[in-house]
Amino acid sequence: MSMAPDDHIIDVTETTFVMDVIERSKQQPVIVDFWAPWCGPCRMLSPALERITKEANGAFTLAKINTDDNQHLAMQYGVQGIPAVKLFRDGKVVGEFVGALPEPKVREFIKKYAPNPSDLILTAAQDLARAKKWAEAEAAYRHALAVDPNSAQIALELSKVLLHLGKGAEAATLLEVIPSDARESEAAHKLLPVAHWMCVSTANGTQEIDRMYAGAGQLACHGKYGEAMDGLIGVLRRNRFYRNGEAKQIMLGVFELLGADDPIVREYQRQLASVLF
Repeated sequence: MSMAPDDHIIDVTETTFVMDVIERSKQQPVIVDFWAPWCGPCRMLSPALERITKEANGAFTLAKINTDDNQHLAMQYGVQGIPAVKLFRDGKVVGEFVGALPEPKVREFIKKYAPNPSDLILTAAQDLARAKKWAEAEAAYRHALAVDPNSAQIALELSKVLLHLGKGAEAATLLEVIPSDARESEAAHKLLPVAHWMCVSTANGTQEIDRMYAGAGQLACHGKYGEAMDGLIGVLRRNRFYRNGEAKQIMLGVFELLGADDPIVREYQRQLASVLF
């Protein structure tokens, strides 16, 4: 067996296949890349596979099989076109694709069948958030962020959990550093006013509308979103342009936080529309 520069990227032959693919797949996923030197699409796919494998840092192995030199293996596994990628777990093929897929699609395939440790940590955090176990979810997301500190997705999802816990200042710190070119930037922009609102003291302002605004933020800090939305609707009825339209932006941010299917969102979307239009 010849080794590529990365120990988790290996060249496999018919002689070494059982040990390097079948047996190894009982310990960790093995991605098998059936290729040939003359194959143009293979030359397009291979760099992506190798790059993703190196990034995974040992979560799985990439086994490269030259079909010209190992025709019996190609026949045994029904390879009729190349590049052909097959993912082995516990000695069996559990997923496969043919052709030079775009790198994002390759990443989706690998994440589905061979998640790396950071993916597993993130999935656990997401499960806790879906179950509304906010304190446990916070701890899990912080672990995920420690493993992958540059992930805008983790930062955004952790900020949502922090908002559910009423930790507006901590959420704002995370939201403010999400890059403007990240996919998550639009959601972060919507949530940031909510984070700042939760930090407003009820002592701020002398007018009743100021106390209503701050009081609604404190209700949101305690997860009382219906009452908080009532407070913001009251603010908007008195002044639609209060704080340069901030009350409206906060309501839109709460809608982003709770999700379109939440009954509170459906109810207060209607009320917001009736007040503004």
